[in-house]
Amino acid sequence: MSALNGALDALRETSGRLSELSRRSYQNPYTAIAWPAHLEPTEAWCSSPELVSLYGTPWWAEMTEAERRRAAFWEAANFYSLNIHGEKTLMRGLAERLYRGDLVDVVDYLHHFLDEENKHSIYFGGFCTRYAKIYRSRQPSFAAQPSQDAGDFLFFAKVMIFEEIADMYNQRQGRDPRLHPVARFINLNHHREEARHLVFGRLIVQGLWEAAAPSWSDDLRREVREDLTAFTTASWHEYYNPDVYADLGFSDPWEVADQAWTTQAQRDHRALFSRRCLAFLESTGILPEVR
Repeated sequence: MSALNGALDALRETSGRLSELSRRSYQNPYTAIAWPAHLEPTEAWCSSPELVSLYGTPWWAEMTEAERRRAAFWEAANFYSLNIHGEKTLMRGLAERLYRGDLVDVVDYLHHFLDEENKHSIYFGGFCTRYAKIYRSRQPSFAAQPSQDAGDFLFFAKVMIFEEIADMYNQRQGRDPRLHPVARFINLNHHREEARHLVFGRLIVQGLWEAAAPSWSDDLRREVREDLTAFTTASWHEYYNPDVYADLGFSDPWEVADQAWTTQAQRDHRALFSRRCLAFLESTGILPEVR
């Protein structure tokens, strides 16, 4: 039995409850939202202004209200693009594991997981293709792992990290009355369904770590931890997208990305929005505590 099979088997009761909740809340993504024919970037907020990557920078202070809304529009497109790319990776990883020999009896919730992530992509893609565009991803490729258990662990751990950070944005924006109804719906709907995924994600990540990590060498545990830390940093960098800054008319978008990243307000923002996820990883011993 693989570590993943053992961890999933221990979660059989929980995954059964999550599967039932998924069946009860099933929705048709093609009828759940009414897409307006046009969305003007300067007329409505599509991201909460406090969550725009330029918030707290000198550029934000110099912008007019219309310019800030335009920045929030393109950052919404970038946020949805990040989710599209993240969910492509997630769906590919889930599909590869669905009928692996050691998992054939414990895949019911993975089917729901895959179905819901596909629907989320329809919403995110619907916004980007109707009103904006899908930004490319610059997430680097990470080295393949020497064992199946390490590969399984890193797959689910990276999914959890990505979804934990994105859910912080979804929670804030899904309840922000300033946002355009379409943007508010996409964020709130995603948060409601991700709540199940996050429960599952934390349990499977902890279960995999406890089942597999004790048998790994010190070098492998160190490499896995370094991989997770690098992935978290790379994921945050994608929120400071030079392509967005170029679309906003900045002459040196890479310089803007570098300076926005180091602004104290943005450093504080990343620390706040990473706190919940990092606290979990530290409490389980997956990452060392940062003093």
